[in-house]
Amino acid sequence: MKFSIFIEMQISQPNRVTERQLFHDCVEQAVLADALGYHCVWAVEHHGLYEYAHSSAPEVYLAFVAARTRRIRLGHGVTLTPGRYNHPIRIAERVAALDVLSEGRVNWGSGKSASRVEQDAFQVDRTQLDRQWLEALEMIPRIWRSEVFEWNSALYQIPPTQVVPKPVQRPHPPLYAACSSAENAQRLGELGVGALNFAQGTDDFLVKKVQAYRDAIAAASPKAYQVNNHFACTPTALVLENDHEACVHGFRGARFFGQGLARYYFTDERPLGPLDVPRDDLTEAELEAAKASRSRSGGPLLAVIGDPAAARESVQRFQDAGVDELILIMQMGTVPHELILRSLRVFAEQVMPHFA
Repeated sequence: MKFSIFIEMQISQPNRVTERQLFHDCVEQAVLADALGYHCVWAVEHHGLYEYAHSSAPEVYLAFVAARTRRIRLGHGVTLTPGRYNHPIRIAERVAALDVLSEGRVNWGSGKSASRVEQDAFQVDRTQLDRQWLEALEMIPRIWRSEVFEWNSALYQIPPTQVVPKPVQRPHPPLYAACSSAENAQRLGELGVGALNFAQGTDDFLVKKVQAYRDAIAAASPKAYQVNNHFACTPTALVLENDHEACVHGFRGARFFGQGLARYYFTDERPLGPLDVPRDDLTEAELEAAKASRSRSGGPLLAVIGDPAAARESVQRFQDAGVDELILIMQMGTVPHELILRSLRVFAEQVMPHFA
């Protein structure tokens, strides 16, 4: 199993000073992850999702990280691919340039965003989202593999063009896409791309989701790109020597993360200003319930939070379900940077070696 980190650039009640510090903190976290042997740093692309995600230019962040690191892979998790967000040629150019400068360390993930904030800001036609995403997924690897690229469809009319640079990786950087439901996992398998999943549901649900993906990808034969059979999950995570300390900060952060996500994605509202979500510690009863949920019989498989022993148990559940990579969400809005650095180190030293 591979272990990576997930960067939302999430922040509680930001101002210009704390936002600036956030960016530098996220760079420091990636640099430490590189030194500790983590597999990849995955950065999101979101626009206007105040407090939940200030990572609106992941290509800049990842390029900065590339210059400060040597081994860790650089993941777009994900690029918003429909044309109103990013033209396919611009995506192909930016990803290829990063792949060149990083000496072939890029993973490219694609998505379309279900947030009304982003859709309205970019004047996206919701009825065309899926079609635009699929067409871009077909176009971009063809751009990387073609000396001269041209395209003619209802969406794009591109005359013969030499799109440069070309990526270092052959035939192209590995392709991934955002994944939510079991049906979506099966579809990504049919498309032949890696699946980037938010951790959700029970162990049994995850097993079925992984199996649906594996069954579908076994028969995948895309013409434009190479198959990438890879299933990743993104649990919230905080691992410290002291179990209680990890749970206090980790489950508070996980609640902020989850409820922030719900405010932007599970309603038709367009929130402005600070999110109407709790930021205080969980009550004693809530914390005990959260701790109890970490057992196989206690509830859904959502997090890797606690001391190293508890973390190893949670990771084992993901491994038993067939997951290839855990992309750990330690960077949560209410978790101090210093604790994230400690957690990165404790997890690397006391959890990762058990799954090498």
